[in-house]
Amino acid sequence: MRILVIHGPNLNLLGRREPDVYGKQTLADIDADLAAAAAELDVSLDVFQSNHEGELIDRIQQAMGVADGILINPGGYTHSSVALRDALAATALPIVEVHLSNVFAREPFRHHSYVSPIALGVVSGLGARGYRYGLDALVRHARGAQSRA
Repeated sequence: MRILVIHGPNLNLLGRREPDVYGKQTLADIDADLAAAAAELDVSLDVFQSNHEGELIDRIQQAMGVADGILINPGGYTHSSVALRDALAATALPIVEVHLSNVFAREPFRHHSYVSPIALGVVSGLGARGYRYGLDALVRHARGAQSRA
């Protein structure tokens, strides 16, 4: 089983960018934790981060026919990118949306997500642990779908 992990804009700055909001773990720390979780779950990960919307869309489209699911933190594109949402929907893959902070406890513009309506689930506000929870849920869902096929 192969899972695509997408980290959106500004996540490359984790550990330095507003640690009181996003925590002190770096993106490398999160990726290492995800790799350990993937090994426990016996799945492989493709991990990608970009600050550029088009690059994220290209990578999502490349997952079609290759990945079994997508774990995504769309960053600021959560609230603004119909194009990212449409690329995710076009894959017809199960998607779990992850946010480090509780977006619903923040500014009102962060309360709307273009991704949530097409996602299997959303993990928000649990810090870096949320990625692991999201991966676990995605893998369990995909394995259930495979056993029914």
